[in-house]
Amino acid sequence: MLQEYFFGDAKWVGAANRTEKTFSILRGKFCVDTPKKVSLSILGLGFFKCYINGVCINPDTFLPLSSDYEGTCDPKNQVLTAHRVYVPNFDITPYVKQGENVIAICYGGGWYTSVHRVFGLPKVIYRIAVEEKDTKYYISDETCRIGKSFVESYNFIYDENHNYDEWQDCLGADFDDSAWENATIVEPLNSEYCATDCPWDTLIEELPLTRIGEGKRGVVYDCGKNTVGYPVLEIHAKRGELVEVFFSEELTPNGELDEKQAQWQRFSIVSDGTVRLVQPEFTWFGFRCIEVVGNAIPKTIKVVHANVPVSSTFACDNETLNWIYETFVHTMLCNMHTGHPSDCPHLERRGYTGDGQLTCHAVLSTLDAKAFYEKWLQDIADGQDTLSGHIQYTAPYIRSGGGPGGWGCAIVEVPYQLYKHFGDKNILVKYYNNMRRYIDYLEAHSEFGLVTSEEKGEWCLGDWCGPNILYPDRDITFHDQQVLLPAPMVNTYYMVKSLRQMSEIARIIGKDEDVPEYEAKADLRARAIQAAYFNTFDGNFIMNVQGANAYAVDLGLGDEKTYPNLRAYYQKLGYYDTGIFATDILTRVLFERGDAELAVQLLTQNGEQGFEHWRRNGATTFHEYWDSNRSRSHNHPMFGSPVAYFFQHLLGIGQKPESAGYRSLVIEPKAVSKFEFMRGSMQTANGVVSVGYQKKDGKVCFEIVIPSGVEAILCYEGQDYILHEGANTLAL
Repeated sequence: MLQEYFFGDAKWVGAANRTEKTFSILRGKFCVDTPKKVSLSILGLGFFKCYINGVCINPDTFLPLSSDYEGTCDPKNQVLTAHRVYVPNFDITPYVKQGENVIAICYGGGWYTSVHRVFGLPKVIYRIAVEEKDTKYYISDETCRIGKSFVESYNFIYDENHNYDEWQDCLGADFDDSAWENATIVEPLNSEYCATDCPWDTLIEELPLTRIGEGKRGVVYDCGKNTVGYPVLEIHAKRGELVEVFFSEELTPNGELDEKQAQWQRFSIVSDGTVRLVQPEFTWFGFRCIEVVGNAIPKTIKVVHANVPVSSTFACDNETLNWIYETFVHTMLCNMHTGHPSDCPHLERRGYTGDGQLTCHAVLSTLDAKAFYEKWLQDIADGQDTLSGHIQYTAPYIRSGGGPGGWGCAIVEVPYQLYKHFGDKNILVKYYNNMRRYIDYLEAHSEFGLVTSEEKGEWCLGDWCGPNILYPDRDITFHDQQVLLPAPMVNTYYMVKSLRQMSEIARIIGKDEDVPEYEAKADLRARAIQAAYFNTFDGNFIMNVQGANAYAVDLGLGDEKTYPNLRAYYQKLGYYDTGIFATDILTRVLFERGDAELAVQLLTQNGEQGFEHWRRNGATTFHEYWDSNRSRSHNHPMFGSPVAYFFQHLLGIGQKPESAGYRSLVIEPKAVSKFEFMRGSMQTANGVVSVGYQKKDGKVCFEIVIPSGVEAILCYEGQDYILHEGANTLAL
């Protein structure tokens, strides 16, 4: 849509001498008589906080949502498909009074002016609609007044700095802004304008702080878990005195902030001598512990992330599995900000297509994230190169690292998972051509049937976050995120997987004529993997390490020895030796091939290469690497992708092959012999499905609830039992 749809005759305005680091406050006036409704459309780039008569209408938010705002930051030699900006709308009726009212907007910073991609300079636009007998509009233009903010300097990723010395509180209606300059009309945004229909960041909860003791610089506090957000401080410093807050995900054994996990995060305040409550306004931090330097009292920790409800439950008699589920949900929510799923909430905050597509199935199984992922899928499509079909490593685009398979194939995996979970084939129709263009890109970057290259000068990864493992029986030792699997094998695996998904998609949306092409290409690429990496002597791919055989088995490759070799290898090894993609594939293949107990063994083993090691050492979020000492970040969700199989396989909430949206259920719990009880539920497009069982008197007692209008069967020990709508109780 055009700017005029949301803003009419309003103008983009800003400070006369602004830079990307400028923070300003814009003030305007509007009159109200007897309103039926007063609404506000507003954009402040990068982020904004808006006050009506001194009351903030969007506290603890980071708006607007991130996007590829305009075509000033496209990657070299590429032209992205689309650029858009998301416009939030507010009902401000409760904030207005009869007569004259004041709007004050503090804006600047955020993704729009981030050092990683500076699109333009800070600016703001708004339109207020007052519905009375007739609708009157009040807009941003050169009559607005503009002054300096209390935010003095800022780096979106690392720090925010406030200076209240000599700053006057100009956010209320009573402030005299006559000495301020008029706003300057600035360049409009060259973009498509869209309504905000995705959950945005908001205050989720508040955490108390426990004083740990004295650190190197000040007083150290712990909020009890790794989280995202910021502290609220009560400032008692004298005028001109500095208060600083430093952040870290961990403490050292002597109770000081662990500098390795601090990520250079800092919040500072120069006091004006007034006792006041302050908090960061334009960034969040990822941390568990803080160190307060100066005369200030931390009152609480505000947890802030996208308002995405948890729509599932899971519990069993294995504490490791319970911890994995709960910790994945918490880690994922910590990484849902400004409309995209991030790799981590502090170091990069980017919407990596690899991490995002890998966890998509698990997220849609556990969280009410449909609108969130639909917005992010649009970001992926917007970032596609119109010239080559290339899908970026991140969405919205920021130059980053990745590869042409596990990253770019998000353009197929994400719409496919949205369809399977919610049953709306329109999502497949909408992005079908984007999928086709990306397959053309992979074709153009292939040799001898294998995907071998990416963009010139960029990374070309296969798997990622490889383990630090010793194979004593094979005389192999490797360290420092080495991945033994060749990148062409991994990337071609994802091409084959995507082609097979596209064959299914083509049939669903009535493109049957495309199916033979996809099937032929998939078969050709699968044969290329077999020819390049299969050892006919022992039936293994790449020595059967790091899940190599799992990739092959999932595509139907190898011979009669390949899967037994895989099973025997992990029975003996007993833990994951896999990177982020192979961990997911290996776990799923074991479940699908009937080795659910081995999958559970890997998920719950208590050695150093697994989830239980994290749990025993007090982790409250997933780490970037299995080896926590190597992890830059202790808040990365990608290893949590197997949580999807807690629901699909352990609880057994599955669908018939031709079903989508959980309209036709096959309940088939696996590894029942490993547990005394298990129960869980998930919200589907047709209602809540819950499955529970408990062993009693030599029988397994099932309690299963099926939503109205859904057909379902229970498959247990080779027998099928028809389930009816509502509650079902069976003792088998």
